[in-house]
Amino acid sequence: MTTLLTAREAPPRYLPNDPRPSLIGLTRQALAEAMGRVGVPEKQRRMRAGQVWHWIYHRGVTAFAEMTNIAGELRQRLDETFVIGRPEIVSEQISADGTRKWLLRLSPDERGARHEIETVYIPEEDRGTLCISSQVGCTLTCTFCHTGTQKLVRNLTAGEIAAQVMTARDRVKDWPRDIEANANPPLGGRYITNIVLMGMGEPLYNFDNVKDAIDIISDGEGLSLSKRRITLSTSGVVPEIPRAGAEIGSMLAISLHATTDEIRNRLVPLNKKYPIEELLGACRQYPGLSNARRITFEYVMLKGINDSAADAKRLVQLLKGIPAKVNLIPFNPWPGTQYECSDWETIEAFAEVLNRAGYASPVRTPRGRDIMAACGQLKSESQKLRARERMALEAGA
Repeated sequence: MTTLLTAREAPPRYLPNDPRPSLIGLTRQALAEAMGRVGVPEKQRRMRAGQVWHWIYHRGVTAFAEMTNIAGELRQRLDETFVIGRPEIVSEQISADGTRKWLLRLSPDERGARHEIETVYIPEEDRGTLCISSQVGCTLTCTFCHTGTQKLVRNLTAGEIAAQVMTARDRVKDWPRDIEANANPPLGGRYITNIVLMGMGEPLYNFDNVKDAIDIISDGEGLSLSKRRITLSTSGVVPEIPRAGAEIGSMLAISLHATTDEIRNRLVPLNKKYPIEELLGACRQYPGLSNARRITFEYVMLKGINDSAADAKRLVQLLKGIPAKVNLIPFNPWPGTQYECSDWETIEAFAEVLNRAGYASPVRTPRGRDIMAACGQLKSESQKLRARERMALEAGA
């Protein structure tokens, strides 16, 4: 069963044309500097910034009035100067398997345009994974991925990336105040335990904003998710991979999907610039690489394209010497695609070759297919939603 919930009321503190800048996404240093804009003496800025940081990222407040350990006069000045709201939730879809997908509308950009992104929450028995976006659209045009059919519009800011996590925590009630009141808390006490940057966009083409957002998400005095529970997925932007390990320090996932350059050029056009040998060379140089910090290789199973026994054996040879696991992803179909999912027996045989070679190779269970929230499906349904909205507006004009 699929439920579509349209948010008719904006989240707290959301004003689409509000000229005040948001504090969400600022680094600690930038937040301290922002305190100076509201008259906080220099000697107090770091302390006040720490208080505001705690309220925004640990307590999850959406109004300065809730910051009760800050003087009323300062709260008023903060409210007059800044906002701490969330993106507008245009719609929330809930899959029969419990997966949730949110269509989020961002604040206007410098041209006044309001773009949209999608964020997906996948609950499991022992964890809850949030898939977030790093760009509006995508520049990579991977042929098996519906998300890749959307043209790149712009990079997301650090605040827009972090705000996806905060919005999801609002909706699934994952802030400390919610957990304390929950009679049946999730395993481990949190609903959102893992973050993956596998939504819209290529994270390494938005490096600085992604880095700042991950620093915020992993800060122990804020959202407090370990970098070992944050995975950055890239299609293979080779020059940025060692830098990501050194400066970001999250777990790494590589969208590989083929074992020869001929096939990968077809599936992932970026391979023409950074072929497999260069990509795997960069993986071998990933700082901190070890059995405890394995690289995940994503491999979508496409019938008759990349799923032969020979492909499986080549993959074993390619990964030799790299602490790795392989996620085998049954292809998630979308309207107009030229591809089909491999037969289940073929996927199992492929996995067995990898397992015998010592590589963990779980087959990812498709989640959220009925709401187009599965891997490679993001954005497509929201396009249809916008088209319906436009038709309704035209009919009423």
